[in-house]
Amino acid sequence: MKQIPLFIACIAVTCATGHIAHADDTAFVCPPTPEPVISLNYGSRYTDESESRSDIDEDSNAAVNAALEPIETFLRDLVKIANDVTAGEGDRMAQADCVIGQLATWAEADAFSELRSYTAQLSIGSRLAGFAFIYNQVAPYSSNPAKRTEIKDWLAVRTEEQMAFWEQDATSGARLGNLRGWATLAINLSAEINDDPVALRWSAWSATLMQCEARADGSLPQETRRGKYALHYQLHAIAPMVVTTLLLEQQGLSIRGVCDNALDRIVRFALDDLETGERSQAYSGEVQSYFDGTEELRSFQLAWLEAYLALSWDPELDAFAEEHRPLSHSKLGGNQALIWASAQLSE
Repeated sequence: MKQIPLFIACIAVTCATGHIAHADDTAFVCPPTPEPVISLNYGSRYTDESESRSDIDEDSNAAVNAALEPIETFLRDLVKIANDVTAGEGDRMAQADCVIGQLATWAEADAFSELRSYTAQLSIGSRLAGFAFIYNQVAPYSSNPAKRTEIKDWLAVRTEEQMAFWEQDATSGARLGNLRGWATLAINLSAEINDDPVALRWSAWSATLMQCEARADGSLPQETRRGKYALHYQLHAIAPMVVTTLLLEQQGLSIRGVCDNALDRIVRFALDDLETGERSQAYSGEVQSYFDGTEELRSFQLAWLEAYLALSWDPELDAFAEEHRPLSHSKLGGNQALIWASAQLSE
């Protein structure tokens, strides 16, 4: 198997706060930094009576979305600049300085230090993963090591808190669900950024645990109980599973093939079920959301395909991915073809 190089090299530099800079007669203007989100306190999106966590409470769902929207907007805005940096479009140092400056502002404010509800603890992992991916893209081009250190320290504290939460406070069901997968991805990225071997090995163990929970047909028991959203949440779980597996491969902690090639079975179950949803329906007892008019499959839900193809090249799967490209997800660093452009296919 060929060695897969790290998709982004992290070097010991960062940048100052955002400013206006000029390169090749093109001006880059750093937008204002949004107000840092310190506290999050919201309940479940689902009704209290929903044992399968599939019956959405419209008021609660709106409250969750409202609480998270400032973070989602910040991630989307930063990832656009970070992708430009990765692609080499514009003044890389000015763009990187802008992103690092904005991230440092949130780090200095101790963003997400007050997670006042169980659900907030559950859901912060994917947002931390998004910020870590953004950081990795811009850090090599930034110019302020002090700001970089502030961000690294902030990520380290947040992910240490997440490890403690998933070990001590998460329910037995949640510990095997998709949100643990996203937290595992965030912890892996932070561990690499901070050169933390303990957190890195925790991420490898956690990623292995989740894959080994799959049934023989690749279905994930914790997700197939989610009523009409079973397939939706299987896809949501696959994204961090695949990306973490590729990162671990790069980091020399390969978990490829664990539990009788569980990841391949998990992916195949979902992709095959996208045709009718009947396999998930057989487990959950409900017609799936992609087939009952509740929602349409969106390309970001398949963004992990680029990383999976780097792990397991398949021309038919590549053709399927082409139907949905460009594949992008803000919590996976944005444009996935760009992120994984240097990943070599395995033999």
